[in-house]
Amino acid sequence: MALSANAEARQGAVDAALSGLATVPVGIGDELFAVADALDSSPQLRRALTEPALPVDDRRAVARRLFDGKVSPVVVSVIETAVGQNWRSGLALVSAIDRQGVRAVLLSAEQAGVLDEVEESLFRFGRIVDSDHELRSTLGNRNAPLESREALVTRLLSGKVPEQTVVLARRAVVARDRTFDLTLESYLNISAALRRRSLATVHVAHPISADQEAKLRAALTAQAQRPVTLMVVVDPSLVGGVRVEIGDEVIDGSMAGRLEAARRQLA
Repeated sequence: MALSANAEARQGAVDAALSGLATVPVGIGDELFAVADALDSSPQLRRALTEPALPVDDRRAVARRLFDGKVSPVVVSVIETAVGQNWRSGLALVSAIDRQGVRAVLLSAEQAGVLDEVEESLFRFGRIVDSDHELRSTLGNRNAPLESREALVTRLLSGKVPEQTVVLARRAVVARDRTFDLTLESYLNISAALRRRSLATVHVAHPISADQEAKLRAALTAQAQRPVTLMVVVDPSLVGGVRVEIGDEVIDGSMAGRLEAARRQLA
């Protein structure tokens, strides 16, 4: 969903607090997640940091009193930048800080040279969860303790993927974007934005070769007018052809899609 100009400006201002760092210190993501959780659990605290009648400098002073000495100076700076924006609600501030936690983890992966692997492993794990009804239900069961669901993700992934993947997959269990899979998808979109790319999910009936993937990436890059991060899903139900999702746009050139379009015309 496209952001309004004001929402994009707020997001960009908070993003800049991390993007301007030469390096992102280890653990910054966990600290930002902890701050987001603290705000999420306290309506009174959210109101104190987002009250539009309170001058920006006063809101920032409240943030400093609350968090100075409890989190790193980098995180305090991010929080100050965030509370300096005018949010539509306290929960919007929570989402903004949580987003910075995700970005911090992704930036650390980029610094370590494993961001491509993190993106791919997050995407594949999301597909595994989506295709396994029992696993999907377990991770999405809000009546079960969050810690046990996070521990399950750790058991499934630890030692098999980059540590940043484990951190983000555990965090996705919180499901701020309604469900686990949608939250993972939002992380991939954040990563694409960080790299100034578009995220393209390509559904094909049969596996494609590296050459075909390269040609498809080039074609989609030309259409999107910016580089794309390509995620390929093999879906035999398509019969043939390709179905592409880029943001809110869907390009359906699959046999199944054409048959469905013909069925609707005849209905």
